[in-house]
Amino acid sequence: MRTLSNALTQGKVHHAYLFVGSRGTGKTSMAKILAACMNCERGPTTEPCGSCESCVSIANATSLDVIEMDAASNNSVDDIRDLREKVAFAPVSGRHKVYILDEAHMLSPQAWNAFLKTLEEPPPRTIFVLATTEAQKVLPTVVDRCHRFDFGRPSVDQVATVVAKVAGEEGIAIDERAVALIARHATGSFRDALGTLEQLVTYAGGRRIEPADVGAVLGVADAEQLFEAVDAIVARDPAEGLRAAARLADSGRDPGQVLRDLEVHARELLAVQVLGEVAPELRVTPDRDRRLEQQAQALREAETVRLLDLVAAALEATSNGAQARIQLELVLIKAASPELDPSTAALLARIDRLEAALRDGPSVRPPDGGSTVPATGVQAEDATLTEQIVPAIAAEPSPSLNVALQSVIDCWPAVVDQVRQANAMLAALLADARPVAAGPRELTLAFPADASFLKRKAEQDDHRRMAADAVRAVTGQALALRYELRDDVPEDGVAGAPVLSGGELVRRFQEEFDAEEIFDDHDHDEAR
Repeated sequence: MRTLSNALTQGKVHHAYLFVGSRGTGKTSMAKILAACMNCERGPTTEPCGSCESCVSIANATSLDVIEMDAASNNSVDDIRDLREKVAFAPVSGRHKVYILDEAHMLSPQAWNAFLKTLEEPPPRTIFVLATTEAQKVLPTVVDRCHRFDFGRPSVDQVATVVAKVAGEEGIAIDERAVALIARHATGSFRDALGTLEQLVTYAGGRRIEPADVGAVLGVADAEQLFEAVDAIVARDPAEGLRAAARLADSGRDPGQVLRDLEVHARELLAVQVLGEVAPELRVTPDRDRRLEQQAQALREAETVRLLDLVAAALEATSNGAQARIQLELVLIKAASPELDPSTAALLARIDRLEAALRDGPSVRPPDGGSTVPATGVQAEDATLTEQIVPAIAAEPSPSLNVALQSVIDCWPAVVDQVRQANAMLAALLADARPVAAGPRELTLAFPADASFLKRKAEQDDHRRMAADAVRAVTGQALALRYELRDDVPEDGVAGAPVLSGGELVRRFQEEFDAEEIFDDHDHDEAR
């Protein structure tokens, strides 16, 4: 705030200021400090004494010369007209009258128009401070008449410093880990952090405030329990994931809040993976930071991103009425065992794990860095998947290499699943198709000889484009699709997908949409 300090020192304080920033960043507090600087018995000064009658009354919110208004509840034309009448009166005991208008963006356009004349030509020794979280909602004509200051969101370290300072001044015994938790949960709000500290003083009842107290008051999941939940994902242990979900849910915290805490934890892991270190704003204590870094190294980035996707889907489901505890259990089970999840994202997560296994060798190294052990259980199942997927992985580095046909055949159920997410009817069409030939830039799909109707539908531009996108998402290859009819296409369907003949598909269209089939000349010829 060098500009404000220089204005005070040089006697060039403006008559109107616009303080912009997110909630709890100190806008109103700074306005009161400005009022104290102007009305202190030693002032105008950049260092008000804090002990004179004016400074004490401003600090206690009893000064008649500092008027604070909440625009959210005083936003009518009548409220502003009342303000204009009072502005005409001279200061009572100080040098200046300071009007602090909080949440200024809540004023109606009519109220702003009524206030604009006063803001343009204020009475002498009157200062207006407009505080807002949404500057874009303030009329441009008002903004033009104010000096604007933007209040940035403080870092976790800055909030922790303020909390520790207040605790020291008030004689509050508090663990440094608890201070760090308060600062992180405040999300850049000094007011929220100090409000939490006040709650904790009452909760602790005079004893030292511990991290567990912060979790109890804020309802956040214990950090150790979150680490245990992700450890289950690292260990590929869905049973332990279920037990971790039970511990989290039975801790008394709201399962919905636990999901949000898990999302924050996963986001921190991803940040460490991308940056290669624990960023300053994520640091809490050396032990916790070291644990976070170790877990980030044990978990792969693709798995972390998938965990975030699973949590986001779970939060959306809970907002639509699903039980939060069940969603939490599903998140941890699916994240710990991608083979139980039929989605394409899960398949890609398994492929990522297999690529890592190919780089590291045939043995599996535990997350804790211990000696290598033979692949067993889920890992053995993935070894089987390796035999199916590796040809496609090997082909991906060079577009000049042909796509292995067998790998495309093995991946075809995943392609159909990918299409089903966007267009269930197209997925039903493609369930009858079979990859029969693959080249460097083209994939040939065959329908049974009597499925010309299905072939024509699949060849529509939008359907062909959607299918090609799904092939690229699953195999990593941008391939043009070509369709043909063959007598030797097997009748068995894609796993999990119904096999529909042309007649059956037409019948389903008719039943679903109450439609009538109309033949053109070409169709009549084929029908004969």
